[in-house]
Amino acid sequence: MGGVAVLARQAGHKVTGCDTNVYPPMSTQLQAQGIELIEGWSVDQLQLKPDIYVIGNVVTRGNPLMEEILNQGLPYTSGPQWVAEHVLTQRWVLAVAGTHGKTTTASMLAWILEDAGYSPGFLIGGVPENFGLSARLQGDQSSNFFVIEADEYDTAFFDKRSKFVHYRPRTLILNNLEYDHADIFPDLQAIETQFHHLVRTVPAIGRIVVNAREEALKRVIERGCWSKLEWFATRSFGEGAGWHALQVEGGLEIMQGDNAQGILEWNLLGEHNVMNALAAIAAARHVGVPPAQAIEALAAFKSVKRRMELRGEHHGVRVYDDFAHHPTAIATTVAGLRKQVGTARILALLEPRSNTMKLGVMSAQLPAALGQADLVFGYGAREGKDKLGWDLAQALTPLGSKAQTFDDLSALVQAVVRQTRPGDHLLVMSNGSFGGVHQKILDALPCAELAFENNNSKDQG
Repeated sequence: MGGVAVLARQAGHKVTGCDTNVYPPMSTQLQAQGIELIEGWSVDQLQLKPDIYVIGNVVTRGNPLMEEILNQGLPYTSGPQWVAEHVLTQRWVLAVAGTHGKTTTASMLAWILEDAGYSPGFLIGGVPENFGLSARLQGDQSSNFFVIEADEYDTAFFDKRSKFVHYRPRTLILNNLEYDHADIFPDLQAIETQFHHLVRTVPAIGRIVVNAREEALKRVIERGCWSKLEWFATRSFGEGAGWHALQVEGGLEIMQGDNAQGILEWNLLGEHNVMNALAAIAAARHVGVPPAQAIEALAAFKSVKRRMELRGEHHGVRVYDDFAHHPTAIATTVAGLRKQVGTARILALLEPRSNTMKLGVMSAQLPAALGQADLVFGYGAREGKDKLGWDLAQALTPLGSKAQTFDDLSALVQAVVRQTRPGDHLLVMSNGSFGGVHQKILDALPCAELAFENNNSKDQG
């Protein structure tokens, strides 16, 4: 919704917004765009007399402001519908859908188009570091291209379809598909149905770029497809295969079938980012960007805030922030860091805060997802909207003594700092602010100098 607000502002509208507990990077982005953010849901905001209220899916019936909007019959719409009607009409939409990697892949795709001179508009659920903001109406007045992160979560309390059915892309990436959003979907099949609704909106002249390793996506396509398909995977997957990558000296050789397209040299971690890159290269080719040019652009891609973002370093200790909250994303993130740091210690800090995780549906998968970490610190709030409905300590029992759980953030910070050694990598994972734990740890580390020295003395002794 913050990105939608930015688009509306750039379109020339006066924009205000309201929410509770908004945190960076979105809060700072809104301030930089001159968008007033009002804390809470007071009915006093009706005095602003806007032309329309654009409603996000966090708003439910019973919300005091929403109830009064309904009572007075005031005009309202959803964020995705407003974007579809006022931004995407008559534009070449490139959409990125999937359980994981949407933000990074959409950011890669937008950057490839930007580097190629296409000046795309975009709406992304994070802040690409190459752009410094999560949304842009268009790079210049002549651009007809728009990259959008296509989320399967529901649109609004009054529209229970997935957001992405509003976007009507001409180019569509289907990155992957797993069970998620347990608060609104009963099972994976229900999500597959929504993905098939999305496939139905792609025109015959369009292109769908699909992860060849995902059986769920194959089932989606088998239900009916009217557009040209291209497939991708990290390794070759048969005769006449689509996009894949080969590890070679100097980087990754990007292949389309048997044809080499160029060598990708970059510093991003993990196999998941190779998949993201393949999808972005294939999608960019559909609009006319030669693969070699896309590969060259990705060499200058700077990732996305809150995706393995280094928040600070002290005494050889590096603190990272990552958005991972689904067990698959957690496992992929830890594995990517492990590959980079080798045998150095990884201390994983996890706040299971998403709606799915708060329900405990995937709690049994957490020990395996965190298995490559040396120490694990779990945090579950005792009260409030982020309170867990299950026992985090019990869920992490298979990890034995290397896992600890806390319901007090200060106690967690103290425990982390007490057990941190020079050269450790602290990986903080949450889809929320995690109470600003990153900075709390960085602020506390200087006070642990003596502890660091004592640890070194013990190790040497």
